[in-house]
Amino acid sequence: MLGWLWIGLLLLGFAHGAALAKSWTGQVMHVSDGDTLWVQPDHGGEARKLRLAALDAPERCQLWGQQAWWALHTRLLGQPVKVESGRLDTYGRLLAQVWHQGQDVGAWMVAQGHAWSPTYRGLPGPYDALQRQAQWLRRGLFAHPLGLMPPREFRRWHGSC
Repeated sequence: MLGWLWIGLLLLGFAHGAALAKSWTGQVMHVSDGDTLWVQPDHGGEARKLRLAALDAPERCQLWGQQAWWALHTRLLGQPVKVESGRLDTYGRLLAQVWHQGQDVGAWMVAQGHAWSPTYRGLPGPYDALQRQAQWLRRGLFAHPLGLMPPREFRRWHGSC
């Protein structure tokens, strides 16, 4: 029962966040790593640094970091995207859900095994089911024989790249 309550609250939070989110379109100009990109808005102005919301990709210097970066880079560089942006993260990046050709890029990254759907306060992330499926299918970073350290833990032990 608690699981259904959490899912309902999560969906309500997404609906509320979507109401507060600003939706815009643009073109991907640069991909920094597996969860950070720069998008030039179609309406003009400076390119915006975005952090894909609700996922965590390996650091570039971490095992699987280059593969995660390459996956996002080859899929999005130079491509038109739809952005639903919200607040800034602790590094000044705009947290956003990004859509390419009608597909949620964050969901795709997790489903392909290029990122984790991190828990928040002990509760599963919105892409948790996709992560479990990628783990079961041993996709991407989930196929690594040693298992990989989630980025948050990696940064705690090694700092950022």
